[in-house]
Amino acid sequence: MEKPKFSLSTLKSTRSALHMLQIVMCVVTIAVSCVWDRPFHTYWIYCMVVWGLCPIISLIITIVEVFLIHKLILVFCMDWDDFTTGMAMMASLCTFSCTAMFANFYICQKCIWGWMVTILSAVCCVLYCVETFRDKCDATRSATYVSVLPGFIKILEAFVACIILISLIGYMGQPALLWCIVAYAVPLPLTLVTIIVNILTKLKNCLPFSIDCFTMLLLLISVLLYISAAILWPIYSFRGNPRPQDCPGNSCIWSIQFVVTFMTYVNLGLYVADLVLTCLGICGFKRSQ
Repeated sequence: MEKPKFSLSTLKSTRSALHMLQIVMCVVTIAVSCVWDRPFHTYWIYCMVVWGLCPIISLIITIVEVFLIHKLILVFCMDWDDFTTGMAMMASLCTFSCTAMFANFYICQKCIWGWMVTILSAVCCVLYCVETFRDKCDATRSATYVSVLPGFIKILEAFVACIILISLIGYMGQPALLWCIVAYAVPLPLTLVTIIVNILTKLKNCLPFSIDCFTMLLLLISVLLYISAAILWPIYSFRGNPRPQDCPGNSCIWSIQFVVTFMTYVNLGLYVADLVLTCLGICGFKRSQ
């Protein structure tokens, strides 16, 4: 079995250079955002977490690949190519959402810091999209779960759920809306568990039950929860609460509640599509490779 060792050629590769650029740009973005004195809104906190986690993941991936540790990981637990491509896809989605949030909430004609952070975040997003595009176009890289349709749908489900959770507002004192929060929160860890189990191939093969049947059960629970939220959230958020005449998209509670409603139906559609694909897989209708 090959032992971990330093690989200078890997460090000098285009892939490592791209990772270094991602790390530098994310660190610069988070530094500029910290210097700018803004209130600790949930969207701002979300962006800071994304810009903090993405370079850490890029750094870990670079260290693992430079020291060839990924060859051991491939033997013992998971498909490294599939995992890293999935991480690049997730980072692309998250940095894009941060760019959109800053452009909507913190840009104005005199907000030079808002413009700077938005542009820097957009550069981060482009860098992660370039990595995703390179990985998907590389025929030598394997794609088993995260970087193909079933896993990508799971990534989208988790991503949309995060956007919903950071957008929740106006629910205090309303039991129906509090139930909606539960309905939004429960499927997220279920989705993450499904992703982790499918990534860790050794663990998946050791399970005493079918992972597809287990996934279908979790998806059924998620669909039922989202159906309840899709009914209750719009009713109790907008009943007797028409859109105000003065309702700018970046500071209006009604608009943010509408975002939650829209994302609820998006994620419900994703979970239903995921459930249908899983059922087809169990019934023998496999996706063509």
